[in-house]
Amino acid sequence: MVGRDFDYSKLKGRIREICGTNSVFAKKLGYSLNTISAKLNNKSEFTQRDIMKSAHILKIDANEIPDYFFAIRV
Repeated sequence: MVGRDFDYSKLKGRIREICGTNSVFAKKLGYSLNTISAKLNNKSEFTQRDIMKSAHILKIDANEIPDYFFAIRV
């Protein structure tokens, strides 16, 4: 998947639904708003630890993680 961007639109919607804002989500994840923004805009990558912690915060089932973190932008 090198060189491809991920589509985080579903993740962004879930962040708004559960946390209200990216800023609140960033704080819960332990990052700055700039760092979360970079990850959501494909400028930086989510680590495995980020994904697992995000899934916990956002109440995403393990089997749904690919839908939120690995959808390819078309």
